[in-house]
This record gives sequence, structure tokens and C-alpha cells, in this order.
Amino acid sequence: AARKRQRYVEKDGKCNVQHGNVRETYRYLTDIFTTLVDLKWRFSLLIFILAYALTWLFFGLIWWVIAYSRGDLEHLGDHSWTPCVNNLNGFVSAFLFSIETETTIGYGHRVITDTCPEGIVLLLLQAILGSMVNAFMVGCMFVKISQPNKRAETLVFSSHAVVSLRDDRLCLMFRVGDLRDSHIVEASIRAKLIQSKQTQEGEFIPLDQTDLSVGFETGDDRLFLVSPLIISHEIDERSPFWDVSRGQLERDDFEIVVILEGMVEAT
Repeated sequence: AARKRQRYVEKDGKCNVQHGNVRETYRYLTDIFTTLVDLKWRFSLLIFILAYALTWLFFGLIWWVIAYSRGDLEHLGDHSWTPCVNNLNGFVSAFLFSIETETTIGYGHRVITDTCPEGIVLLLLQAILGSMVNAFMVGCMFVKISQPNKRAETLVFSSHAVVSLRDDRLCLMFRVGDLRDSHIVEASIRAKLIQSKQTQEGEFIPLDQTDLSVGFETGDDRLFLVSPLIISHEIDERSPFWDVSRGQLERDDFEIVVILEGMVEAT
């Protein structure tokens, strides 16, 4: 029966390593863009909605305060009075005017006049800040959408790796293929052996990472992935499997992580 073990990296590429006891949490805020990208979708969408809603409410409140302090709300029916914003008669209309300003919908019923210098300054400030919010949030959502998680669903690895002779040399082999017609440019592949070990000095190293050669010296690690390819690791004197017998290979607790990198042709 196959042994059940906790994997270091799942078949879909998700790492099972969880970070705990992180004391310097402020470091996440110093790189807020990456933090937002790494959040789950429900939290990202919540922050996306709040970023716009709060800025609209904040500037809507300021527009209402300007109208209230100037006395525009007391001269709603006075046609001889020139308000800061025409047809602004309360907080709801100030909120709608804030949305029109920040999203550049275009003014119709409500429009700013040229007799309100504080309103002109606020208009410029909201236009600049609104552009920054748009660039930050839209850029964050674009990066999150274009992450390679879904693209990796159409990259297929063989279910099993085999050890067999190839050209009279013992090799560890597996197959990888791309299901899409769009090519992966500059595709390269690496393999890591994840295994705990103990040094000659008695030091125990958990989850030690060792490179498995899959053609780096010969350039075979650079793939032209238009058809399924067989990736081969030769078990020679430099291989960590050189001194491992077949029985030990079945008993040892280790994991091989294969990393395929490249750029999608369309993007």
C-alpha cells in the first residue's frame, strides 16, 4: 500500500509551508502592493470596494462641508446666489458629485462654479488622488488576475516518475506537456530534492534542498514546449541517488519538486 505523507508542495503547485510567530508584521505594510496581491480573492474584492467607497464618502463629506460653510444650503432657491457647486442641496448630492468627479463621468446637473477657490483646489486634489487610487487598485487586480495559477492548470506532468536505462545510463525520468496552443517562451525547468539530512558533524537539517541536474550543463533544461517532452536526470556520481538502492528508495522519505518557468506568449 502506498504510504500517505504530508507533501511539501501539492500537485497543483501550492506550498504547504505556513509562516508562524512572525513578530515584525509591519514588514507586510511596507510592501502593501504585494500584500494585497497575496490576499485571498474575497479580501481583495472587499479592499477594492472599500478603497473607492471610502474616498467617495470622504470627498463627498468635504464637498458638503464647503457648501454648508459658504451658506449654499441656505440659498437653494435664490437664483441671485452663486454657489460653489450648482444644484448641490445635501449630503447625497455631494456624494454623487464626488463620484462624478473621481470617476470622470462628466458633469450635467451638478457642476462647480468659478467663484469657489477652495472647491477648485479640492477638485484638483480629488482628481489627482483618484488617479492614484485607480492606478493602484486596478494594477493590483490585474496582477492578481494574471498570476500563473490558472495557466498552470494546462501544464500537465506525468503522474509517476520512473527510473530506467536510457542509452545504457540509469536515469530518473518524467514527462511534461502543454495543452494550449499559445507557446511558453523561454521555458526552463529545474528539479529540487527536498529531504532532511544529518551532516557529518551531527547537525540535523530539516527539508534540505539539493539540485537535481536535468540538463543545465548541456542546455537541455531550456525547453521548446510545443509537444510533450521527457525530462531526464542521469543518476551518476554527482547525483544524490547514486548510493541509494532500490529498496532504500522505496523506504526513504523525500520529495522531488519540479519547477517550470517561462513567459506566456500572449502576455
